[in-house]
Amino acid sequence: MKLGELATQLGAELRGDPDLEITGVKGIEEAGPTDITFVANVRYTALARTTRAAAVVVEPDFQEISTATLRIKNPYHAFSRALGLFYQPPSYPPGIHHTAIIDPSAVIGPGAHIGPYAIVSPNVRLGPHATLLSHVVLYPGVQVGSHFFAHAHSVVRENCILGDYVTLENGVVIGADGFGFAKNADGHWEKIPQSGPVRIGSRVDVQANATIDRATVGATEIGDGTKVDNLVQVGHGSRVGNDTLLCAQTGLAGSSIIGNNVILAGQVGIAGHCAVGDGVILTAQSAVSHDVPPGKMISGSPGFDNRIWLRAVAIFQRLPELAKRLDRLEKELAKLIEKHFPAQSPPQAPSQRDRSSE
Repeated sequence: MKLGELATQLGAELRGDPDLEITGVKGIEEAGPTDITFVANVRYTALARTTRAAAVVVEPDFQEISTATLRIKNPYHAFSRALGLFYQPPSYPPGIHHTAIIDPSAVIGPGAHIGPYAIVSPNVRLGPHATLLSHVVLYPGVQVGSHFFAHAHSVVRENCILGDYVTLENGVVIGADGFGFAKNADGHWEKIPQSGPVRIGSRVDVQANATIDRATVGATEIGDGTKVDNLVQVGHGSRVGNDTLLCAQTGLAGSSIIGNNVILAGQVGIAGHCAVGDGVILTAQSAVSHDVPPGKMISGSPGFDNRIWLRAVAIFQRLPELAKRLDRLEKELAKLIEKHFPAQSPPQAPSQRDRSSE
């Protein structure tokens, strides 16, 4: 593809030779003379001047460099679109493999691809252009919209409802029983039935080995456009808003409420029954056991305001030095006190004569 054609498809301003031949997309350090790359972080600005790439996707006001540039407001998004032009994932033509098990009561939309050993249980409704790869299991009563894509060994449990353009990566489990147990009169844990389904909106991606548990009552809900990373746990009865990111190894305890456009970075923990407002960012390994108002950035465990946390971390790193200084100051202060306020002799006990005169 010519560089000029690529610029047109991306809607970018080209500064450079439009006849350059582009054959691929690579990172800024790996790119060669027929690749394009991108800079979306100021940390990599210097590399843009030394890259071997044919062209660099940058922001409109990026400095001039000798390499050709494609200038656009969102370089990272443009780069991802360029990837889609050069990388084509495997295609799965319509058809049902002879080893797949499809219950006669299931309704399969047109254009479906159902792979080897996949199981579609009774009363499942599968929308148009669905793709079920090997060993996918849809339990009874599952309802799925159009363009569903389930990678090998993903599972959707009974009566769960998924919207359009939902993607489940390998090993995802949607609708497993929530972690609900109550002690009986004998002091033993007794399982609480998990009767409520999971409801997932449209354009939701759930990455490998993530789990979204079904609810005790009601439903566990994931909003439109939300992305769930690898090894994320969403507890029973939780509600997650639209366009939210749940990053790797994040855990939501039961009945958590997460707003719209929230970012929970890696290994974040949310205690049960907590509400996190719209636009909140929790940085990596943060944990909260209280409600978080909209728009806040929270860090630490237990979590608190990110700006205060940054100052606290800076002080924490200096604690050994501060402890030494404090110890030295205490010793110097003790010497000053001894010099200027010498210790007085303790009062003498009254003699026998003094006591007799009384």
